[in-house]
Amino acid sequence: KLLSHAQRDHSCVGDPLSVTRTRMLLALRINVLAKGYSGTSLETLEAMIKAFNASCLSWVPEKGTVGASGDLAPLAHLALGLMGEGRMWSPQSGWADAKTVLEGHGLKPLQLKPKEGLALINGTQLITSLGAEAVERALSVAKQADVIAALTLEALRGTTKAFHQVIHAARPHPGQIQVAQRLRSLLDSEVFPSQISESHRSCSRVQDAYTLRCIPQVHGVVNDTIGFVQKVISTEMNSATDNPLVFVEFRETISGGNFHGEYPAKALDYLAIGVQELASISERRIERLVNPTHSELPAFLVKEGGLNCGFMVAHCTAAALVSENKTLCHPSSVDSLSTSAATEDHVSMGGWAARKALTVVEHVEQVLAIELLAACQALEFLHPLKTTAPLEKVHELLRSVISPWDRDRVMSSDIKAAHTLIKQQKVWKTVQPFMEEYRRKMKCDWEYSSSTLRPSQTPTLLSL
Repeated sequence: KLLSHAQRDHSCVGDPLSVTRTRMLLALRINVLAKGYSGTSLETLEAMIKAFNASCLSWVPEKGTVGASGDLAPLAHLALGLMGEGRMWSPQSGWADAKTVLEGHGLKPLQLKPKEGLALINGTQLITSLGAEAVERALSVAKQADVIAALTLEALRGTTKAFHQVIHAARPHPGQIQVAQRLRSLLDSEVFPSQISESHRSCSRVQDAYTLRCIPQVHGVVNDTIGFVQKVISTEMNSATDNPLVFVEFRETISGGNFHGEYPAKALDYLAIGVQELASISERRIERLVNPTHSELPAFLVKEGGLNCGFMVAHCTAAALVSENKTLCHPSSVDSLSTSAATEDHVSMGGWAARKALTVVEHVEQVLAIELLAACQALEFLHPLKTTAPLEKVHELLRSVISPWDRDRVMSSDIKAAHTLIKQQKVWKTVQPFMEEYRRKMKCDWEYSSSTLRPSQTPTLLSL
């Protein structure tokens, strides 16, 4: 009974986690306990697995952790439902009394044994579960940002010269090389010629603005940032993070600090700062699309500009989201407030780092959705010229759910539809077969990218 007080006297505030996020939280908690360092019984672990398999999920508010002795408050709420107290959700019952939900699935509330009260509430699983989602969504949007940027470059009649292999081999950051490869596989080449590119091949423009010319350098470091954070979060997901830890082989129970959330907190602050740059550069590309001074396209990408606003307010929305992200990118992990009578005197604030990283990623998705809409609208004004086969397919994908703009209409539903395409990775899935075809036919492009130029070398390069 005394041990169960650890669950009852911890409290959070705010809206509950979504069902999907609570399920992820429970999965990670089970994974940690299954490692055998937490001192929990097999009976308790099996009961948690049965609850997970039945999707019996506790009511866990999203706010209230400082990431000190782990995510004490939210994990306490997670355990409370499993004990048959508070509220719980399942597909069968919806939200209801926890004991009733468990009994409806033939499950018994947990009866805590020695050490189990602490074991169930100690750890970084809230930070890590939300962080894992942020990483996965960041990986997805970063790939699709390259595709959308390629569409914009075509719509603005930019050059592909800045993406030549030799440039990126001379500064061989992995992400930069990867993004340049993707752009080469999507834009005008021997494999996928572009009528748009051919139409301005002899123009007098020497080079493009940074938002087009420097896509590999800016998008590339985002890719490398996400890769670093992915490694940290993957390690954290598969680590014993509660306290004290039980080492059976040494017959020792040792108090330590694996619960401290600094690793995922710092990494997720870094993720937010990194992935935000995709929105920042995207918004500048949107500006070039809607501004006839830079684009040679109709103002705000609509006919009869005096009667229609076109993409003017959509650009304002993108600018607003980028501005919000600038505030959200202030690192939460640089803050610390002493808690628990100065025993927990340095904390990570990792819960907030995870939640705002997710918010930043969602804003990035929405800004890129607006760029996708604007780039495809711009291509309408270049007809009958066509872009490359993969980019034409992306244009067709968008047009399967959103018609071109000929006069003003409610745009929020269009942005939402484009955002859904990005969240479902449909933009990426559309171009993947074409990128594989390019890779097969231009094998030397991929092989060369892994090499590094030396001053004495004069490489023979494929002209793209």
